[in-house]
Amino acid sequence: MHTKNTKPDFSNQTIYIGIDVHKKSWNVSILTEDILVTTFNQPPDPDKLVAHLHRNYPGATYRAVYEAGYFGYWIHDALRERGIECDLANPLDIPTKDKERRHKSDRIDSRKLGREHRKGDIDIIYVPPPHYRHARTLIRTRQQLTKKQTRCKNQIKALLSFYGSTFFDTCPYSHWSRRFIQTLQELELEDQSIRISLDILINELLNLRQSILWITRQIRALSRTPLFTDDVRLLMSMPGIGTLSAMIILSEIVTINRFKSLDKLAAYFGIIPTCHNSGEKEADGELTQRGNRYLKHIIIEIAWVAVRKDPALLEKFQKLTARMKKQRAIICIAKNVLNRIRYILLKKQPYVSAVVA
Repeated sequence: MHTKNTKPDFSNQTIYIGIDVHKKSWNVSILTEDILVTTFNQPPDPDKLVAHLHRNYPGATYRAVYEAGYFGYWIHDALRERGIECDLANPLDIPTKDKERRHKSDRIDSRKLGREHRKGDIDIIYVPPPHYRHARTLIRTRQQLTKKQTRCKNQIKALLSFYGSTFFDTCPYSHWSRRFIQTLQELELEDQSIRISLDILINELLNLRQSILWITRQIRALSRTPLFTDDVRLLMSMPGIGTLSAMIILSEIVTINRFKSLDKLAAYFGIIPTCHNSGEKEADGELTQRGNRYLKHIIIEIAWVAVRKDPALLEKFQKLTARMKKQRAIICIAKNVLNRIRYILLKKQPYVSAVVA
């Protein structure tokens, strides 16, 4: 007796999966080349999604997508390990209908992701290799600690100002030096409650200092590993770039070869102006809010140092300031510096002073 095979076969077909990711659940939309098949909720478990796909759409090629953000890359890695092609989408660049803006829900978001991924209209985010991600996490943690340290210093200053103290104006020692902090700890205050509050802030500052010192040592040790050492040495040949700034640049960009032009690299660094063109009117605005915020800060910082140490960059800066504000001129210098960084990393050659790109 012949038994008819009713098992579905999706060979040579592509199944698109849009995932709206949350901590406790995923909203998943399944699409074929032609239609939206289903939308459902499931636990945040890659194995359950993979089992569902293999059970209901055997033999297909699977292409999943979710928005980059809070949940990082672990879902991407887990799905790829299980044979599911997975991409990360930039939330700012996903085409959205007006109706979807007005009626936002998890179901709508997952369907939108699957639909636009199928159409090829989503800008896919580059996923760095694990070693670079880990280095990036270490370096960003240091930057977060540095911000906390600055905030703590401001809190101490604000506390004393609130009670009319002139300590910061009269203390003879360099601000935040060891003697300065020791004197701050011995400062006579009008009430014990103020003393307790100040001591708590000072202790927090000292703990942050120790943490920053320790993590800085770890980053310097990381810079001497085979993954980074050659490129760090090359970047440090340029004025304004030290070990930390070199590590920030390398951990964030990963490989210079993924940027096809200087403009694309500058856009990633966030040093391109906003542009408003309408009819015959054209206007360039302030720097775009897009781009990597860690890199935008560091490239401008490097540019300020470079103009003081490189005669050619200084000459260019002076010509620029003759017709624009310094803040705008330094952005032009930053893009020039970025061009030199790109050349250094592409050609694997150290910086040559007094050459302006």
